[in-house]
This record gives sequence, C-alpha cells and structure tokens, in this order.
Amino acid sequence: MTKQASRFKLGRNSTSLALVFGIFAAAGSAVAQSPDYKAPSPAFAEALAAFDAAWMSGGLAYSTVTFTDGPGSGYGKYTATENNVFSAGDTIALYAEPVGYAFDQSQDGYTYKLAASYRLINPSGQVLSEQSDFAEFTGTTRSKQRQLSASLSFQFDGLPAGDYELETSFVDQIGNQTAGFKLPFTIQAAN
Repeated sequence: MTKQASRFKLGRNSTSLALVFGIFAAAGSAVAQSPDYKAPSPAFAEALAAFDAAWMSGGLAYSTVTFTDGPGSGYGKYTATENNVFSAGDTIALYAEPVGYAFDQSQDGYTYKLAASYRLINPSGQVLSEQSDFAEFTGTTRSKQRQLSASLSFQFDGLPAGDYELETSFVDQIGNQTAGFKLPFTIQAAN
C-alpha cells in the first residue's frame, strides 16, 4: 500500500488542509468503488419511461402561456397579468412553458434547441411587425431538461389604441417541429 500526502492553502487565514490519498493495488488491477444510494422503485422507473414516450409522441406544445407582469425568473416563477390591457409604450412580457421538444444525445448529455419568432397582427389581419428567430433557448444537461421556461419581452412604440394579437412560435431545431400560440391584447387610449 502506498500513501501520498498533499497540502493546500485555503482562504484568508491560510488554513492548511492535508489530503491523504490511498492507492491500492491488488494483483495488478484497481478496484472501482460504486456509489451507495437508494435507487428509484421499479414503478417510478416505469412511470418515467412512460413519461418519456408521451413527451416524444405528443410533439411540440405548451403547458402554459400567459402575459406577465415583467419577465419570469425561472420555471414556474412568474406573475400573470390581471388582464390583457396595456398602455402605449408599455413593455409587454409573456411567459411560456414549451413541452415535447426533442433532444440530441451525445457524450456531453442531452441538448435541446428552440428558436422563437413573433408577429404583431391588427384586427384586419395585417402584420405590423415580425421577426424570425429573435430568441434562442438552448442547453445541454446530463439529464433531459424538461422544465424549460421562456420569458419574452416586447416593446411596440407608436402603437395606436386598439386590439391586437401577438402570435409567437417556437421551432424545435433538433426535432424539426414548430408550434405557436396567439395572445390577444388591447392598447388602451391615453387619458
């Protein structure tokens, strides 16, 4: 058995920390240690597999879409507006939770990648403003990231009082699917 000791200085008080590493050899081969923890039950593992199948078969969709009082601060962390009436010049914020997007698996984990586009439409169907792929939601995690929140903010200067629709769509760039939603809103007349 061979022992090695190393000293590291930590913090302001230069506290010394002695680390002792033991290296064991048995007949020329190392023995790997397995983590000791309680694994989920078979019923849980089956439910997770069923959830994964339902996730992929349902296609891109949304579990929540709403106007919000400012940007959301994370998954499920938002305050929905009391109504869909705004004043001219207000920042219009919305929150959405996309579901059913695809993952690309690699040695680094599972990657998701969605791009958002919007169109501002008046009551006669005229498109007043639009932009494709103006926001991207992407990441790579060791487990499939299924709690994705999308917080978007819009500023439409010079919009006269009246009714409008904010049409937003997401493109799942891995699964080659698109899904959108329309949120009607009103710009109130100035007092």
